[in-house]
Amino acid sequence: MRRALVYFFLACLPLAAGPAADLARAIHDNTLDRDACYRVRDLTLFKEDIRVYLTDGYLIFSKPVAGRPIAAVFTTDVEGGDGEVILRPPSLAERRSLASYTGSPNLDTHFQAAIFFFTGDIYQALMAQIPNNPANRKAPEVGALMDEQWAQSLRNIGVNYEPRLVLDLMNASSRKPDFFSGIFRSAKAGDFDVLYDPENPDQIAAGQFVERENRAYFDVWTHFPARSSRERANYIPLRLDLSDFRIQATVEADLSLNAVTLVKAKTNSGGIRVVPFDIAREMAVTEVKVNGMPAEVLQREVSPATTGRGENALFLVMPQSPLKAGVEYEFEFHHSGKAILRAGERIFYVTARGNWYPALGPQFATYDLTFRYPRDLELVTPGDVIEDRTEGEWRITRRRPTSPIRLAGFNLGDYAHAQVTRSGYVVDVCANRTVDPALQPRPVVSAPPPSPAVGGRRGRGNPAPDMITATPVVLDPLARLQRLASGIAATLEFMASKFGPPALPHLTVSPIPGNFGQGYPGLIYLSTRSYLNLTEARLARPEELFFDELLQAHETAHQWWGGQVTSASYHDDWLMEALANYSALLYVEKSKGAHDMETLLEGYRGDLLAKRDNGEPVDSAGPIVLGTRLESSLEPRAWRAITYGKGSWILQMLRQRMGDERFFSLLAEIIKRYGRSEISTEQFRSLAAEFLPPRSEDPKLEAFFDQWVYSSGIPTLKLTYSFKGKAPALKLVGTLTQSDVVEDFSVLTPVEIQLARGRTITEWVRSSSEPVTFTVNLAQPPLKVTLDPHYAVLRR
Repeated sequence: MRRALVYFFLACLPLAAGPAADLARAIHDNTLDRDACYRVRDLTLFKEDIRVYLTDGYLIFSKPVAGRPIAAVFTTDVEGGDGEVILRPPSLAERRSLASYTGSPNLDTHFQAAIFFFTGDIYQALMAQIPNNPANRKAPEVGALMDEQWAQSLRNIGVNYEPRLVLDLMNASSRKPDFFSGIFRSAKAGDFDVLYDPENPDQIAAGQFVERENRAYFDVWTHFPARSSRERANYIPLRLDLSDFRIQATVEADLSLNAVTLVKAKTNSGGIRVVPFDIAREMAVTEVKVNGMPAEVLQREVSPATTGRGENALFLVMPQSPLKAGVEYEFEFHHSGKAILRAGERIFYVTARGNWYPALGPQFATYDLTFRYPRDLELVTPGDVIEDRTEGEWRITRRRPTSPIRLAGFNLGDYAHAQVTRSGYVVDVCANRTVDPALQPRPVVSAPPPSPAVGGRRGRGNPAPDMITATPVVLDPLARLQRLASGIAATLEFMASKFGPPALPHLTVSPIPGNFGQGYPGLIYLSTRSYLNLTEARLARPEELFFDELLQAHETAHQWWGGQVTSASYHDDWLMEALANYSALLYVEKSKGAHDMETLLEGYRGDLLAKRDNGEPVDSAGPIVLGTRLESSLEPRAWRAITYGKGSWILQMLRQRMGDERFFSLLAEIIKRYGRSEISTEQFRSLAAEFLPPRSEDPKLEAFFDQWVYSSGIPTLKLTYSFKGKAPALKLVGTLTQSDVVEDFSVLTPVEIQLARGRTITEWVRSSSEPVTFTVNLAQPPLKVTLDPHYAVLRR
């Protein structure tokens, strides 16, 4: 069985001696116990919603670790042998997600082999059943064969589970250990994982590793709260609240980063012996102290294969004494690594932008940041300048944000600046002085135009024409610097007028190689492409709009959406991206006009309707609340198209139903009510419903969210109409027909009736699987009748 992945945790290898390291080493070196092998029939393994039936086969346990077996292997290598795993997701969205991968809304799969890892009562539960069936017996002779066959697989797969198992086993005296994971081999489904983790809000997960076009994916088939959590939610996951970061970092001449991070931390549970943190894979934590006393640290070893990827890796810290609930402790971390790459002549790429220091997920906290770096470069980071000086060949800069922020990024380069102040907010845009090599045009080699005399056809014996090498356009990375600064300042001013003050009053914008951007509190990473003269770059209109307006406006909007308020879980992450993107569209509408905004909305519609391999549109990959799970082997484009595109359309549709005044009031109220805290999709729905016009159909927006947020589907709508009677007792009789969606799909759609003297009547009609007829009384014939002229409905 190939190496599997734990969905939420990465592997660790001990870097130091100590109880946690000894336990991790014991897990790593664990083998199967040949004397604990059994011929079994009709054993059941139940863990919340997970049902595993060991119908007929051999079961062998691992040797004990910390006084208990932590793993087992089951095979069906007997005549008529069988095993079965059953999992039934509780919600329609999760059943649809599972069906998209397995062809069935419920997982009910027979398997030939399985490896189990666990920290709870699995061993005791299985052993208690063995005496109940006389067919069950010990089989040590098979145990030797199974050990030889499966020991290496156990070790290879187990390396992924080390930190999670260590966390449970070391904290067993204060928190009930109950982790379970099964890796199954099925002739029908291949190898797949089923997981129960009580420390996660959605405890149950199932998924599979898949490779597509030389890229590896972990497809999450389904992920949902366990039965006990749905019924009473009595288990509170371990939480670590972090505050008051003080970081001193040095960027060496070779671009390596060495740092010391001090942070205050509290746990919500007493008697905790080991606590988890995460940090970029490029960074190695070499030393930890808790309240000044040395602590043990376990972290995955850094290797060249894992650097430059900007991903998080879990590591564990074991203080000398267990932590008490609610008591504040100071953690001191020493960490270093290659988090900065050279992308060109004095152009740099920071790979670990928000995770270069230890944390545990983004949390609002205060920061005090001091950087020491080569004096011929410049380092930017959020906050007011407290100190900026030089010492020999080094420059030392200290900054302190005026308000708590969730992430503290930094960037490095040889910069030119343009600074603009608007309404009390300062925007400082930095630009590389040289062009990103990836954007520098190459010489174009082409043939000369054909001679009119021969019509471009060469006769026999005619020599081939000389090739012409065209001189490439010289791109200037500073060409748009001042314009960029003015545009971002205007964007910040516009958004502040609508949403309230941004995360910080000083916003620094800095270049990053690539075609993307990221907006952190007080600091934006902006694609180097956005700095170029886009006319010379010869971009198509939608792409030009993206790099000229949308990208910087989107990242600016993250000063509110992500910087001021954040999402409650990955199911709600779409809100931050959709709100940021739609805020950018609002600015495009203001600065460029409604046509350019509609051009972008049309582009999103096209992305959503693009055909997948199965012939279905990209939108069918799943509902927007699946979050990053949408980026799967089935459709790698889905996450971006649905999160940004459909998310923007959802907000556009809400705006059209509310009207501008109510919609902008909603956006401001989100910041007011949820500032420096989290908002869920359901909280957003409830808040949005407060801003609907009086007597609105679907007053709680439940039908709207069921249709557009928790489901997928884009309808085709067709309007036909005729007139009955004569003015002034004229009747418009219309019929709205819907197709290309499931039978229960229904959407409110506006029909605009234009009358003389600029008068307009808007009739909202709810579609159905059957044609819907409506009537409007008119005193005079209309000038025009139009279905949804102002982009109020996402439709084909």
